[in-house]
Amino acid sequence: MAFILLEKINEVNDIKNIEKEQLPELAQEIRDFLIENISKTGGHLASNLGVVELTMALHLAFDLPKDKIIWDVGHQSYTHKILTGRKEGFGQLRKFGGMSGFPKRKESDCDAFDTGHSSTSISAGLGYVCAREVNGEDYSVISVIGDGALTGGMAYEALNNASQLKSNFIIVLNDNNMSISENVGGISSYLSNIRTAEKYTGLKNGVENTLNKIPVYGDKLIKGLRNTKQGIKQFLVPGMFFEEMGITYLGPVDGHNISQMLRVFKDAKKVAGPVLVHVLTKKGKGFGPAERMPSRFHGAEPFDTETGLPLARKKKASYTDVFSTVMCKMGARDPKLVAVTAAMPDGTGLKRFRNMYRDRFFDVGIAEEHAVTFAAGLAAGGLKPVVAVYSSFLQRAFDQVIHDVCIQNLHVVFAVDRAGLVGSDGETHQGLFDLSYLSSIPNMCVMAPKNKWELADMLKYAISYEGPIALRYPRGEAFDGLQEFRAPIKFGKSELIYDENGVALVAVGSMVATALSVREMMKALGYHCTIVNSRFVKPIDEAMLDYLAKDHRLVVTMEENIKNGGFGEKVLEYYNETEADVKVLQIALPDDYIEHGNVEILKKEACIDAESIFKKIIAQYRP
Repeated sequence: MAFILLEKINEVNDIKNIEKEQLPELAQEIRDFLIENISKTGGHLASNLGVVELTMALHLAFDLPKDKIIWDVGHQSYTHKILTGRKEGFGQLRKFGGMSGFPKRKESDCDAFDTGHSSTSISAGLGYVCAREVNGEDYSVISVIGDGALTGGMAYEALNNASQLKSNFIIVLNDNNMSISENVGGISSYLSNIRTAEKYTGLKNGVENTLNKIPVYGDKLIKGLRNTKQGIKQFLVPGMFFEEMGITYLGPVDGHNISQMLRVFKDAKKVAGPVLVHVLTKKGKGFGPAERMPSRFHGAEPFDTETGLPLARKKKASYTDVFSTVMCKMGARDPKLVAVTAAMPDGTGLKRFRNMYRDRFFDVGIAEEHAVTFAAGLAAGGLKPVVAVYSSFLQRAFDQVIHDVCIQNLHVVFAVDRAGLVGSDGETHQGLFDLSYLSSIPNMCVMAPKNKWELADMLKYAISYEGPIALRYPRGEAFDGLQEFRAPIKFGKSELIYDENGVALVAVGSMVATALSVREMMKALGYHCTIVNSRFVKPIDEAMLDYLAKDHRLVVTMEENIKNGGFGEKVLEYYNETEADVKVLQIALPDDYIEHGNVEILKKEACIDAESIFKKIIAQYRP
């Protein structure tokens, strides 16, 4: 497909050389470019198609990289990357060594802030504004936040703080969900225009100055005037919530009309303080399948551009699928079972549970902190809440897990999805820390299944358990090997799969499958190899460790988690305390942030793949 206008976009601000009447054509080329490329590489499609004109308007209205645009969550920054000279990078989008799907400061000076978690842009933008004032600099700061991200409590904390500003700070609310009637939108747009017009501002200030000069009654007249104005706004202005906080509200404006947005952004620059521009967009715009099913094209796999259907073969059941099935079955058996998600019913597998048990399903929005404390309240009230959440996102609620769940020893089940390496979304989404931070908390029990059957058994066990308990499992296809090993789950007890003396491989969750491959490599050299499925990371099975220390000279701990504070360190600590005559080799992820890329490539780079582990063992083991 030929992209005539896009060929002229090779550096930042090249869009300003495009003729005004050609901008709609450029928008269409950008959409075609995104559809063509993401259909091959996969990526976030619907959100990016929805912000094409908005991004173009921002680049036309502001001067990058001097001005700072902060994207929230960040996965909708593809057009921004195109307009800042990175379109050649889309061939390797989200691949190892290639371009990230999120803003990255190390990638471009035009990426003002790395974003991957939600509801952070206003806080970061406010920090930039204050830094600008302290340094005596002159540039605009624009935080672009979606209506979904605005459900996060952190955004409101930042709004409350921003209301004290006396200098310009522009917040763009990208609203792709609300429906506002034409008459309300028209009145609001009119009021937005006159509120920022110099004549209106001058008249308002002039009237107040004159009234101030009237002895005794001047202040009362001004207060009455303000109360009357506020009363009128309450009826006419949809943004009164923001106005009451001290944030000027402009909009709503059509997020696919570049001319309208340019006028509003021009007005927004005049405001001496925080200003919120409400922009209405359509998620998936320009691609029929994405418009009809935006959630399916949120994070899309490679697809057919004609039909929108995925190109990949039908996959085996994922761990998320298994979790979904068991939750529905357990929901039928136990009326006290309830499910909680932070705006991720599809991603966490709770969509079916929601459809079957609507009164026992709670979506709290993008608010993980609230989700955990809310679940604690449910548990205190006699229910059995299961909080389904991605490992990376649970980090945001660490304090609530400690203070609101574990101190009270409440029965909350944490279904920790996407644990370990997740791949293409990179540093902000890898689940590398959950074993460390969860197992550091008193009263918390932490488990990890070796395969899909054990996930089902562990979830049932967790629901029947008394107290806080976490079940962590990886993204992707569920391992279906070792079906014959299905001993009942017992608190704190591991599972001995092969017992052959020599080297003992003590693996956590997903690493059990890797241990099988390592064992085969060891057998090929004539070495014996024991495999233990740890099952529990907290508490560790001390009895099993004592047993292994009797006949094994080397114990290899294997986990898809960082080394610091992980399972291996707990095993090493126990052997040191008991003065056992055994050497421990810890296989874990490095103390680092791991970039985006194919999971198998990342495992090899991090040296936790079977071949790398085998080489480390051979280097240390002498039978």
